Amino acid sequence: MRLKLTLAYLGSRYGGWQLQKNVSTIQGEVEKAVSTICQQPIRVHGASRTDAGVHALGQVAHFDPPQDKIAIPWQRALNGLLPKDISVVKVEEVSSDFHSRFSAKNKTYSYSFWLEPEYVLPQRYPFVWECGPLDLPRVEEGISLLQGEHDFASFMNTGTPVKSTIRNLYWLKLEPGPYPQEIILRVKGDGFLKQMVRNIAGLVWLLGKAKVDKDFVRKLLKTPKREMWPPTAPAKGLTLEKIEY
Repeated sequence: MRLKLTLAYLGSRYGGWQLQKNVSTIQGEVEKAVSTICQQPIRVHGASRTDAGVHALGQVAHFDPPQDKIAIPWQRALNGLLPKDISVVKVEEVSSDFHSRFSAKNKTYSYSFWLEPEYVLPQRYPFVWECGPLDLPRVEEGISLLQGEHDFASFMNTGTPVKSTIRNLYWLKLEPGPYPQEIILRVKGDGFLKQMVRNIAGLVWLLGKAKVDKDFVRKLLKTPKREMWPPTAPAKGLTLEKIEY
């Protein structure tokens, strides 16, 4: 039997999802809790290898518990062992061919920008890029060109080899945040390259500060190469919101 976990976490004090030597990671904390309950080492597989400092509302992972541990109240047991900045939102039994990463059909991310130049609310500081005012109509005009299937090589940072840099973005939206000084970029696509959403957020900043225009965006898509890169936005503004199967 295989169990699927939906996880929420604050990424601020972790070195990302993936296991690393001498660094506290989300995967490491979840595996430690699962292995403690199972009384043996258990590997937990995640859907998205979020970077250090990135948050999640809907990360998905799976693992195969021993048969005699299936009936355990897993959500309560795991939340009793995990740090308070990591929570198991849901536990489901799934078929043995389910894979949290390879079975995923699409993902939704959000990136939060703080537009007020004079201050940032302390409650929002861990979750926003305090970038100052942005020309939002100019941003919307530019990022609308990213919708659809394109080669997003210009938006991929090095470090994770991939077979193809072509991805399909179903939509990109600018929406009001929880405070008037905040705006949120939401992006849904069939998959994302390494730090792709953070680089799209960097493009939002360039557009919003009138450093580039929509012709620059067309050039990024027409001649995809990372040398033309927009800057990579800070990790703390990014949240993995949802993964659909």
